[in-house]
Amino acid sequence: MLPRGNGQVVRLSRGASLSDFAEKINANPASLVQVMFNLGEMVTATQSVSDDTLQLLADEMNYSLQIVSPEEEDRELLESFDIEFGEDEGGEEALVARPPVVTVMGHVDHGKTRLLDAIRKTNVVAGEAGGITQHIGAYQVATEVNGEERAITFIDTPGHEAFTAMRARGAKSTDIAILVVAANDGVMPQTVEALNHAKAADVPIVVAVNKIDVEGADPTKVRGQLTEYGLVAEEYGGDTMFVDISAKQGLNIDSLLEAVVLTADASLDLRANPDQDAQGIAIEAHLDRGRGAVATVLVQRGTLRVGDTMVVGDAYGRVRAMLDDNGNALEEAGPATPVLVLGLTNVPGAGDNFLVVDEDRTARQIAEKRAARERNAAFAKNRRRVSLEDLDKVLKAGEVQQLNLIIKGDASGSVEALESSLLQLDVGEEVDLRILHRGVGAVTETDVDLATGSDAIIIGFNVRAEGRATSMAEREGVDIRYYSVIYQVIEEIEAALKGMLKPEYEEVELGTAEIREVFRSSKLGNIAGVLIRSGEVKRNTKARLVRDGKIVAENLTIEGLRRFKDDVTEIREGFEGGINLGNFNDIKVGDVIATYEMREKPRG
Repeated sequence: MLPRGNGQVVRLSRGASLSDFAEKINANPASLVQVMFNLGEMVTATQSVSDDTLQLLADEMNYSLQIVSPEEEDRELLESFDIEFGEDEGGEEALVARPPVVTVMGHVDHGKTRLLDAIRKTNVVAGEAGGITQHIGAYQVATEVNGEERAITFIDTPGHEAFTAMRARGAKSTDIAILVVAANDGVMPQTVEALNHAKAADVPIVVAVNKIDVEGADPTKVRGQLTEYGLVAEEYGGDTMFVDISAKQGLNIDSLLEAVVLTADASLDLRANPDQDAQGIAIEAHLDRGRGAVATVLVQRGTLRVGDTMVVGDAYGRVRAMLDDNGNALEEAGPATPVLVLGLTNVPGAGDNFLVVDEDRTARQIAEKRAARERNAAFAKNRRRVSLEDLDKVLKAGEVQQLNLIIKGDASGSVEALESSLLQLDVGEEVDLRILHRGVGAVTETDVDLATGSDAIIIGFNVRAEGRATSMAEREGVDIRYYSVIYQVIEEIEAALKGMLKPEYEEVELGTAEIREVFRSSKLGNIAGVLIRSGEVKRNTKARLVRDGKIVAENLTIEGLRRFKDDVTEIREGFEGGINLGNFNDIKVGDVIATYEMREKPRG
């Protein structure tokens, strides 16, 4: 007998299986499989199932289901190792002031990247590491405010709207957002989107009104437009600092940096304990041919040192070396410092949190548990729900078509953004898009092997195939496509998905003919003498016979078409002629012959 819940709460993680559910309520997993079967769902006891499926089962058995959020799950995992994440240790006396962390947001082409370049240029130290500036996705600059030198950390997140997920994540690690608005364009859709992200993350905003040197620039208009979104300039009695700049000319960059520091001082208490084990967030990560997996991390509390054992998402390792954004080796990095870390086992995801632990063994266990959890959640998300009603349809070969993809990219942020954009493509239920594997680095032989076994297409985003992978792909007939623009991938994959859909046809009326007279022929049967009422009637097209507004015959064919004594291929509106419907002879004066053809419908 199955236990009934009476509203009792069951807590499960994403991608849990029926066995996990059974364990929580002390039931036999096989009996839950039977319950799901009765509900019209074919599920095995051990497969990861979606949140909806778990909810369906919980409702049926009168349990209240709570899906544990990834953050909560992670906190519980770390608590099991006696680690507290996200808290500064010690009391008030242990906290020390730290620099603000800033993200630059705004609409495409409003000058975000140009502004970041201008900020760096004003702050580049002469003679740095052979004059090479390494782009690591984050960097620290110094500015003078009231005679005191102050540091500011900038996170450089990509500006494409497909990176919204990343930007939203980036905002969680951000203290202040700089909203860049072009003075000649004003507020645009992505300006509002960026503004909403910053508000959702509850961070103060400094507005940089860019391109004030361009013709048609109107900084006052920008101030007016942003008032509607709750950003009121200080000069209008509000509390938002607006700074008019030109990133191209390098105008007022120092004033902008000063505005950031003043905003931080006025509205934020930015302090952290530098004397504990380091914790923070991964901003970007990629696979470097010479160095292996490298990640840019932002230390949020504590101090990260070379030789520390760290866990970043589902990657772990001992810090072999740390570099700043100028390529200089560092021995340690304190709160709000971004550094490039070498020594990880694999490439973590952008936005993954990191922490330093005492032992390599602990690091490995945490990383493995996180990886297993992500895998289960991914399986549940990828699995197509099949109900008993449509099972027979699905089993018929080709009823649900599937496009399998393997994504390889240069950095985990872009791979993640690309995956989320592709999974949002909607081309109906007949076609299923599955991402079998995603990873950072070149396309390898292993990827080609996986593609061969699953008929997948490999997408290389800013990466190429390495070693023998190219020749192996040619030999096995695996399609590897290379891209460097995210729009292009999305467009082509959408086109491919639409191409996989079975063509849909619609009926197009060609013409109608009214029967004025019926001629009897011993050789051809009855011939209709007609007047073409609309359109044109063509030989060999489909037709139906309508009598008194009702269809009396379907699927007829215009087999013969004559004008006087000549055989013709078509007769147009207003002309008379003779029509022979082949073996069909039940025609009367006053009947209407409607002709049509089936045309393929373009997919919208």
